[in-house]
Amino acid sequence: MNIYVSNLNFSTTSESFQELFAEYGEVESAKIITDKFSGRSRGFGFIEMPNDAEGQKAIDELNNTDFEGKTITVNIARPKTERSGGDYNNRGENGGYNRNRY
Repeated sequence: MNIYVSNLNFSTTSESFQELFAEYGEVESAKIITDKFSGRSRGFGFIEMPNDAEGQKAIDELNNTDFEGKTITVNIARPKTERSGGDYNNRGENGGYNRNRY
């Protein structure tokens, strides 16, 4: 089970993050997402737990609890989707302008 955790303290380490979830079962991986330019935490991360029952128990018991001074939100991670917008090359004919308006 892939678990998404938001509102992490910016000083939270991968080790303490993993230890929190290890109380509920086996943790395959714990990853805090960092800014690619500064290397600083972005305040969220992902936990992978191979046992779905243990993962669900961790979600149920840790959601909206205090961890290292912040109230964390814990959910099942949704699959990554493509971002909308920002594709300026996909405007259709005439650059996206309708020349037949009048």
